[in-house]
Amino acid sequence: MIVALLTVLCTIASASAATFDGKYPIRVGATVGMVADIVREVAGDRAEVTNIIGSGVDPHVYSPTRSDVAVLLKSDIIFYSGLLLEGQMSDVLVKISRKRPVYAVTELLKADYLLQDKQTGHHDPHVWMDVGGWIKAVDVVVEAMAGFDPPNAELYHRNAKTYQALLHRLDDYARQAIASIPENQRVLVTAHDAFNYMGRAYGIEVKGIQGISTESEAGLKDINRLVDLLVTRRIPAVFVETSVSDKNVKALIEGAAARGHRVTIGGNLFSDAMGSPGTYEGSYVGMIDHNATLISRALGGQAPAGGMQGKLAETK
Repeated sequence: MIVALLTVLCTIASASAATFDGKYPIRVGATVGMVADIVREVAGDRAEVTNIIGSGVDPHVYSPTRSDVAVLLKSDIIFYSGLLLEGQMSDVLVKISRKRPVYAVTELLKADYLLQDKQTGHHDPHVWMDVGGWIKAVDVVVEAMAGFDPPNAELYHRNAKTYQALLHRLDDYARQAIASIPENQRVLVTAHDAFNYMGRAYGIEVKGIQGISTESEAGLKDINRLVDLLVTRRIPAVFVETSVSDKNVKALIEGAAARGHRVTIGGNLFSDAMGSPGTYEGSYVGMIDHNATLISRALGGQAPAGGMQGKLAETK
């Protein structure tokens, strides 16, 4: 799989010289919603973006269908997250990149920024959980679109600048919201290790029941270790994820209850997929706003119920 990914990256270098010579809107294929959202913000009405892996779908185990391949084949340019997030799509991306430009939006992130999964040795792909890091993904998209469609380069750069200003506000908000949680309770326990970049960026300890990939299995030892943490630190809440089973999270709650400590489900976090299309939470900004606000309020912080922009549909 790693060899396939390296092949994709090498092939991209030669394919990226292509420029658009068709009719607008430009047809853009994107793997996950977070990537598609960047392209929509940067390209505006100059592009029609098709998101392959939709809301509530786990990209770690997603296998592309014939219709997905058809979408990619019809696209003029393609963006994906990278770092093996879409591991099962690597072979498809290799083949597609021989005919049209394909970009990993994480390609500007340096090795000393990236976190590693100790179990697999692979880089942790969940970089969008750190807004400061994800801002660099916007740079990849805007430069790719400007190079592919030079007549609209100025528009793309202007849109990117506006969007990045909003992301800087979001970054500040997430940091402030998490900092309002009492220090002893600043522990985020979730179904799998999708939040380590968030933990590093915003100063919250992160504990996932499973590893970075949802394909890994949690054992009894992992459950007991986290129950000990919940009871000892008196953590009031744990969290489920919209794209991952809540079975193991419920086991934690039951284990803590058996030892006399009440733990609640703080709510549903968005990890590998955004919310429903057309909702605020169905945007990248809404996704992170939701997560930071929900985590803060459930763990004793002071974030406003409506989040950074007062647009959140449901937080405790």
